[in-house]
Amino acid sequence: MNKQSVLVLGYVWPEPNSSAAGSHLLSQLKLFLKQGWQVTFASPAQLGEHKIDLNQFGIEQVPIKINCSSFDEFLLELSPTIVLFDRFMLEEQFGWRVAKHCPTALRILDTEDLHSLRNARHQALKQQTKVDLNSEMAKREIAAIYRCDLSLIISDYELELLKNYYGVPQHLLIHSPFMLEATNVTTPDDTFNVRQHFISIGNFRHQPNWDAVLWLKQKIWPLIRKQLPQAELHIYGAYPPPKATQLHNPKQGFLVNGWASDAKKVMQHARVCLAPLRFGAGIKGKLAEAMTCGTPNVTTQIGTEGMQMGQAWPGLVTDLTQCADLNYAAEQLANDAVKLYQDQALWKKSQELGYSLLAQNFDTPTIEDRIVTKVEEALNDLGGHRKKNFIGQMLQHHHLKSTQYMSQWIEEKNK
Repeated sequence: MNKQSVLVLGYVWPEPNSSAAGSHLLSQLKLFLKQGWQVTFASPAQLGEHKIDLNQFGIEQVPIKINCSSFDEFLLELSPTIVLFDRFMLEEQFGWRVAKHCPTALRILDTEDLHSLRNARHQALKQQTKVDLNSEMAKREIAAIYRCDLSLIISDYELELLKNYYGVPQHLLIHSPFMLEATNVTTPDDTFNVRQHFISIGNFRHQPNWDAVLWLKQKIWPLIRKQLPQAELHIYGAYPPPKATQLHNPKQGFLVNGWASDAKKVMQHARVCLAPLRFGAGIKGKLAEAMTCGTPNVTTQIGTEGMQMGQAWPGLVTDLTQCADLNYAAEQLANDAVKLYQDQALWKKSQELGYSLLAQNFDTPTIEDRIVTKVEEALNDLGGHRKKNFIGQMLQHHHLKSTQYMSQWIEEKNK
């Protein structure tokens, strides 16, 4: 295949050491580079504190503006053969410009996770109602998936939801979970007896993580601490707000440590990882990290979603849908945490299950081959590929007109 020119439009600048989304996006960029393709990364976002320098990989970094025709000039000069949108909001903002100025470029959407599913679950939790899969955000996100030629879907649960509920054709979707190197999946030298304390980790800007920290503080950790009075919970995550750091309480063994420059190192020192997620979507980088480091976990069915793929879970799981109330769920999670922390045989078995799950479900070469094969098939017959997606063509037609006029009006207004 001829050398491709790939333009990646990022919702934020990649921070692989701060979030699973950043790490996942970086693995996509490295995959393109492996093919010998030229990669340019552009974003309208402000530079983050923990942004990685993409120049070290040979990737050009370009700041861009929203609602500005300067992007059209940049696009025409670059003339990419592939454009990847990082999350549906970027497709909404720039998709019509790509379709207009580079109509033969393959358009790929990296959903990261289904934002509409995560948001719907959050709203259902707050309002104590059923999850609304027909929300306004869902209509926007599914429309973006239809408008693109391919979409990278991180979770097998979301893959089935898109096909069976929203009717998205299979040929538009690629199952693209985390790509983890097998060489990293090794048994650490630390033994059960050397490891101590609990860990919880996750970017504080991600709402499910902050909700989990609050639940730990208010309900779960006091129950654990009652049974294990010497235990500590070490909480790590980028961008902790003052309301998070104020929860830090050494007397309670509740330690809010903020960003970890080496997440693997702190994970390898902990005996058990706690991830009491009450809502969310996609798959969980914190749990993949825990498995890689040989750290068994205690989580919910939200935490395991999209990661098991038929394998036994490397830890203990509380299904919140089967709990009478959240107090009962908190007790279940706390008891599971204490059990896993104390039972060496169960802990070792869980550790081994984690290595097995990673090898079976997140093998880098297997996932890379799947993505590259689908991309090459679409590139080789882009016209035929698009003809099988009339709904996408129809949505693209209306999106091009409405969004184009709105964007041009905003640009004129800003002048």
